[in-house]
Amino acid sequence: MVSPVHRVSLGDTWSRKVNPDIESERCTQSFNVERLTNILDQGAKNTALRRKVESIIQSDPEYSLKDLYFMSQNERYENALRKMVYFLRTAQRLGWSVTGPELGYAYRAVAGDLGLGLHKVFLNSLNVLGSEEQKAKWGELAQQYQIIATYAQTELGHGTYLQGLETEATYDPATQEFVLHSPTLTATKWWPGDLGRTATHALVLAQLICSGARQGMHAFIVPIRSLQDHTSLPGITVGDIGPKMDFEHVDNGFLQLDHVRVPRENMLSRFAQVLPDGTYVKQGAARTNYFSMVVVRVHLLRDEILPLLQKACVIATRYSVIRRQSRLRPSDPEAKILDYQTQQQKIFPQLAMAYAFHFGAIKVLEFFQHAYSAIRDGNFALLPELHALSAGMKATISEACTQGAELCRRACGGHGFSKLSGLPSLVTKVTASCTYEGENTVLYLQTARFLVNNYLQIQTRPGSTSQSSLPQSIDYLAAPALARCPAQKAADFLCPELYTAAWGHVAARLIKDSAHSLQTLMQSGLDEHEAWNRTTVQLVQAAKAHCYYNIVKSFTQVLDELRNEPAIQQVLKRLCNLYALHCIMTNAGDFLHDGFLSGAQADMARAAYLDLLHLIRKDAILLTDAFDFTDQSLNSALGCYDGNVYERLFEWAQRSPTNTQENSAYEKYLKPLLQNRRAKL
Repeated sequence: MVSPVHRVSLGDTWSRKVNPDIESERCTQSFNVERLTNILDQGAKNTALRRKVESIIQSDPEYSLKDLYFMSQNERYENALRKMVYFLRTAQRLGWSVTGPELGYAYRAVAGDLGLGLHKVFLNSLNVLGSEEQKAKWGELAQQYQIIATYAQTELGHGTYLQGLETEATYDPATQEFVLHSPTLTATKWWPGDLGRTATHALVLAQLICSGARQGMHAFIVPIRSLQDHTSLPGITVGDIGPKMDFEHVDNGFLQLDHVRVPRENMLSRFAQVLPDGTYVKQGAARTNYFSMVVVRVHLLRDEILPLLQKACVIATRYSVIRRQSRLRPSDPEAKILDYQTQQQKIFPQLAMAYAFHFGAIKVLEFFQHAYSAIRDGNFALLPELHALSAGMKATISEACTQGAELCRRACGGHGFSKLSGLPSLVTKVTASCTYEGENTVLYLQTARFLVNNYLQIQTRPGSTSQSSLPQSIDYLAAPALARCPAQKAADFLCPELYTAAWGHVAARLIKDSAHSLQTLMQSGLDEHEAWNRTTVQLVQAAKAHCYYNIVKSFTQVLDELRNEPAIQQVLKRLCNLYALHCIMTNAGDFLHDGFLSGAQADMARAAYLDLLHLIRKDAILLTDAFDFTDQSLNSALGCYDGNVYERLFEWAQRSPTNTQENSAYEKYLKPLLQNRRAKL
């Protein structure tokens, strides 16, 4: 069944027809695509609501993405702001709640091309770190857009290492104010979105100094532009940081503070506050001040990063059943390139990852909601695990999505290099996710520290630790040892219990080896910090294995929940199998290192993996259809639902301004060159 959002356009004659090469892929369905979409949306009601919102947004010409790829930086910026202002009016007119799902669905429909994205990050941080009084005051102002706020953390000289931030906030008890100052050039806030030309206020992360002592990083609300004429306020130097790989509409900026004073009440004080006399009072661990980053990170996984890989998979898969090249047999017509095993091997692992990461991100979000509820009640016991899990998953998913989107782009050959394919912008956007909200290597190491600390604690109390007593994400550290893989044939590698246990074994061994290397270096005379530095390559490897284990485990849990839906379960199980085996093959050395896998078993795993490519091939288009992205959201000449790739590419190319503007270079350079050459002939 074709959903309403997939109706083909009624413009040109070609756009009223579905390309037979893609239509044939949908003729026979081995599973209910609509049901799978419902599962991805976590319910049929959510699917219906999402489509209703998408229909409202995409039937309105104000949200058109037409000509987006031909816009300059200033045009992109103004276009994004125009849309955001109109978006807010739409939401108000339709009564969409700030906490309701409609705004998220609408954002998905607009394909993220909106301004004021950091305003939402400000609100999330305020809700996490602010007192009830602060949320009432600043939250109301921000939600009504009486102020426009951004989140200013990253500096010219420091990013993920928050303890190294140089911006200072010194408390002055005489006036009960904080004095915010950028003491060095490298203390300049650098990269915050909506900062360069847009925001009136910034949530500035700075080192708190009170009663003569440094108390670490805290968040301060700082006015930066006049609410009357938008000029920068005294002591504020602010501007744009210049061209970037993408995100031209985001307005990334810089901010320097020259002894700027704000009231004592402007320090967010849910977990810490400074009393009028300068006394510092804190609640919970110091790391609660970093909790807003955890909140942003968790929501980024499903809402910002993962859709970029999903879209890349949709585009590459659809194009691969339209594009024909060479012959499988001399007497055959040119084959669909998706029929080639090499093309399947490029795209299908990325498709499997897109599904695996979707279910993994949902599990992380569920754990976050559980932990956040406890933290709000003053119970911080789950915070270390939440921080480690969110950091590792953000690093794993963003890294894999970046590699996967680029593989999908290259799988589309020369046309994938065209911006009109939609793929270059997906690749550059997802590439940025490897750095923002925590640079990935640093995040892996934060996860690794949690893993090593827990492993060492287990070693100090052998026999007293059970799987049930450990944090859920590391329960495999107390699982019964599985020294050798029991597989005897290729089909054994299609057993979720087997490959989940295999990843648990490898993750546990890598954590153990990292901890032992660390201890050996310290016993040789190195201090803890130098020993840690010399072990970091191993530690990153261990953190990655830990994340692979948790993603595989999450996917297999979903399969268990679908035992009463055998057709859906079967098609998802193939993707789960492919993801697990792809990761095993990519990291084969870790499984062969201690003899867990033999060479013969590695060959069996490869055979099972290659067989899966063939099985997934017949469902590939249906699996990408289930993501249910509209043509407008994809904004791709190669990835439209109807498969009319070449017609759309040619039509879109005609819209290039260079095809209608006079070629000024002809009069300046080409004409003199040609005339000069002719004169000599």
